[in-house]
Amino acid sequence: MSLRDEAAADLTAILNDTVSGFGFSATLTDQSGVAAPLNGLSNDISQVIDPDTGTVVTGRNPTIGLSISDINSAVPALDGLPVGVNDPTKKPWLVSFNDINGNAITYKVSEAQPDRSIGLIMCVLELYNG
Repeated sequence: MSLRDEAAADLTAILNDTVSGFGFSATLTDQSGVAAPLNGLSNDISQVIDPDTGTVVTGRNPTIGLSISDINSAVPALDGLPVGVNDPTKKPWLVSFNDINGNAITYKVSEAQPDRSIGLIMCVLELYNG
């Protein structure tokens, strides 16, 4: 097994370990409304530090990392990989999960950054009030 294959296997183990690891349950919904339960790793930071100046910048920066292979094998089949949809007349991809306090939050995918080297897609999220 190559180092790249080992990294991909490690990624799958990390994202899907919901018992003793960092993985947690999330639901990914494509533009047609098809939803699939997945496991992922997220953050939702309400305070960010500007790396250039060291100044605290207020804002919210939620993201989620998902396994591309889990998305591809999700049943029912999702319509490809999530993408950001900037057209307000079109339905966005959605991600729902509970925060650390158990509050259910739904986000829209504003940007998706696939890493096809190890099979991770990092989705930059925005709160969704659809």
